Amino acid sequence: MNKNQHTITYSQVIHLSQIIDTNIPQWPGDPPVEFSSVAHIPEDGYYLRRFSLGEHSATHINAPKSFHENGVGIDQYSAESLVLPGVVIDICTDARLNSDYTLTVTDVLAWEEKNGKIAAGSLVLLYTGWQDKWLDKDRFFNQDESGIMHFPGFSYNVTQFLLAERKIAGLGIDTHGVDPGKFGTFEINYLVLAQQGIVLENLTNLNYLPAKGITVIIGVLRLRDGSGCPVGVLALSP
Repeated sequence: MNKNQHTITYSQVIHLSQIIDTNIPQWPGDPPVEFSSVAHIPEDGYYLRRFSLGEHSATHINAPKSFHENGVGIDQYSAESLVLPGVVIDICTDARLNSDYTLTVTDVLAWEEKNGKIAAGSLVLLYTGWQDKWLDKDRFFNQDESGIMHFPGFSYNVTQFLLAERKIAGLGIDTHGVDPGKFGTFEINYLVLAQQGIVLENLTNLNYLPAKGITVIIGVLRLRDGSGCPVGVLALSP
């Protein structure tokens, strides 16, 4: 068999992308989601809409260009880099008790005790339970009286560990940011995107995935010089 051939075995295909609509949570300052009809079946024989939304709206991928001035746009990601093995780390219990919870190296090592070492080239998906708050903007962003958001994410130390020691391909999460809400910075994005890795945000249906053995397929919009784009993400589950 050709060494470049790959075989993927799966029993289920699962959407990991939220449905795009006008009422989805939007990061402060992002443009709204808008739809307008430009053709109708009675008059034109077909139905067609125009839509607009920000590059980091809905379930989306961030590209290096969004945080690194000389970084590549989303159009420069190879097709091969968008199909990759995935693992799921569940921190729902911790996040329920502490909305500012961040994944730690200890958490990763505990996960590996049960599931084996995270393989190089994996996409690490963090299931926090925030996907269930999606259409309740107040709960999803969880802002306090000072406007500071409170939702879980990846710690700086664990991101360094995963990149350096496990050689992962990237991160994904069911919140609006791999960076924890209260930090108000994008240092996790900076770290991953400095290596032209994968950053997926606003994922859903992570509760249907096993801890390991999945294949993730990311369908990007190849926007020239795009800082990112909304994506259709599918998981092939064993």
